[in-house]
Amino acid sequence: MEASLPKKKLSLRSKRIIVLTSFLVALIILMIASTFIGPAKIGFVDGLKALFGNGSKSYINIMQKVRLPHVLGAVLIGIALSISGVIMQTVSNNVMASPTTLGVSNSAVLGANIAIIILGGGVIAANGGNVFVSNPYFVSAMAFVFALASTLLVLGLARINKFNAATTVLIGVIFGMFATGVTTLIQYFASDTQLASAVYWSFGSLERISNYKEVLILFVVVAVALTFFMVFSYRYNALLLGEDTAATLGINLNIFRFISLLLASLLTAVVVSLVGIIGFIGLVIPQVCRKLVGNDHKFLLPTSALLGAIMLLICDLLARTVLDGFALPVGAITAIIGAPIFIVILLFGRGKKNG
Repeated sequence: MEASLPKKKLSLRSKRIIVLTSFLVALIILMIASTFIGPAKIGFVDGLKALFGNGSKSYINIMQKVRLPHVLGAVLIGIALSISGVIMQTVSNNVMASPTTLGVSNSAVLGANIAIIILGGGVIAANGGNVFVSNPYFVSAMAFVFALASTLLVLGLARINKFNAATTVLIGVIFGMFATGVTTLIQYFASDTQLASAVYWSFGSLERISNYKEVLILFVVVAVALTFFMVFSYRYNALLLGEDTAATLGINLNIFRFISLLLASLLTAVVVSLVGIIGFIGLVIPQVCRKLVGNDHKFLLPTSALLGAIMLLICDLLARTVLDGFALPVGAITAIIGAPIFIVILLFGRGKKNG
């Protein structure tokens, strides 16, 4: 029996490596496909030349300044939401937790509505029937400030109860409801044009990733958060064994939870402030990956990151190709696809958990 144990461990490790490798290959293929698919019909050879600065100037602008940052942004956002979901679920000991658990998204929407409706930073402009926010950077900045402020407030209130996981989640949900209530009141007194602008902003749309500044912001935040999560992956594994076990291993639960939730919420705040609300990625992806590779965060985090990026790229491709020449909000696509997957997980996902 002792001789069979190493074989079992090797089998599990091999499975995890196969899953990671498969996801990595799939992600690369999808990134290439996404870069070469779009409203402008550009052949593969012409598109490849344009990526390296050769050929038609219009092709170069489309490939280098529109499609490439769009694809890179989608990958980083998928990673950000999925790993944020992993950490939220682990730290709160609640598989129903997601990047919106602490009311981050609701608060970001509140900040955006204040910027658009009250401060006049989002008076809409119409061009051929298309509605867009006239001052998107100001609106995004306000959304981020409110999202970060709500995170600090929720974590501060939770600290009174020594970061009890259930209390933290409950406070976040209640604060999110409060932010939604205030947002509704603001929208109630808004003009039709202001309301249309606010609603438009709330759509989760990757079309707002228009340059490399947004990509750089996403990359820095994702790199810092993912590095921290991976370095301390053994601590997240310890949390799964219970608070008492984690404490005996020398983990300061209060500080570690605070930093973890802060980084996870920061990821969500940056994403929502840049592109609006994209749901279900952070809720569904971690649960799917737990079924595939188990709860060891050394594998769970990178697997979730890859699958989150894959999922968002697939949804983005659907959003850009379902209607010819017209991009749908990707947040709507993720919800339509994610909801049935989540229901399946709830109905049939009560099997034995992997380690």
